[in-house]
Amino acid sequence: MGQTDQISVLLVEDDAAARANIAAILTGAGMTVEQAEDGATGLTRAGSGGHDVLILDRMLPHYSGIDIVTRLRGAGVGAPVLMLSALGRSEHRVEGLESGVDDYLAKPFEPDELVARVRALWRRASRRNHDPVLLFGDLECHVKARTAYRQGRHLALSPKEFELFRYLMDHAGEVVTREMLLRHVWKLNFDPQTNVVDVNVGRLRRKLEEGFNGPVLETVWGTGYRLIAAGAGSASG
Repeated sequence: MGQTDQISVLLVEDDAAARANIAAILTGAGMTVEQAEDGATGLTRAGSGGHDVLILDRMLPHYSGIDIVTRLRGAGVGAPVLMLSALGRSEHRVEGLESGVDDYLAKPFEPDELVARVRALWRRASRRNHDPVLLFGDLECHVKARTAYRQGRHLALSPKEFELFRYLMDHAGEVVTREMLLRHVWKLNFDPQTNVVDVNVGRLRRKLEEGFNGPVLETVWGTGYRLIAAGAGSASG
């Protein structure tokens, strides 16, 4: 972490006007702000390890703020979280704190209080760097540890399967072509005219899906492959 005026914040808020206002307050206080407008995007970005403080709205599309915190804490991500919510009753605060939220700020709030809360969380946060975690749906990819999980269950991947999984997680939700996989996973700038990609994708798919409910790796015929989210939480609460 750097100096106080270099605090890096991830802001996850689905209301565009509120998101712009909060970002303006924080940047005006000398912070850098990355923004996400829904829970799925926010979850993916929150595991990267590149933010000092996470600010989450409680009610979000795809995943609620509570869902995000629960997934992060379960994956070992300890970045401090400030939860924002119009639901200010004590039971809502208790639920948030018990899920792993570090601080709770009810809407509406004063700009100075928001800045003070973020700075306080930054000061209290551990300075240890955590293993960056790629999160998508119910999948986890722990980059430094080179381990993979689905629904918290460890997946025994070979070194090449892990490299394939990591590349797919880096591009989760996007179509990845065979040519992209050959170039970035196998370091080949030509097609060797073998089925090496298809065989390894098939092995990875079995490990990602056998014993679980629902597919997460689909074939886009004539194009390539794509990871799809499974087990998205509710935006309620």
